Amino acid sequence: MNEQTYKTILTKCWADPDFKQRLIAEPVKTLRAEGVTVPDGIQVTVVENTTSEFTFVIPPEPSELSDQAMDRISGGFKWSRSIL
Repeated sequence: MNEQTYKTILTKCWADPDFKQRLIAEPVKTLRAEGVTVPDGIQVTVVENTTSEFTFVIPPEPSELSDQAMDRISGGFKWSRSIL
């Protein structure tokens, strides 16, 4: 998923509580309905951070990947504010 698609889905979650609940309950079906390619056999888990709870995701350990490849794997997400 590219950064723009991620932002679009995130914005939709904030604007539409029903969409957010569908994404949490049925992430693959909901993402596919939004045009996101989710390969068969891939399990997607969606969690919501709160002001008192933060989910830290550790991606699979890479094997000799470049910084650019690592950015693609991690989504290239850059924090713009402190998370803790």
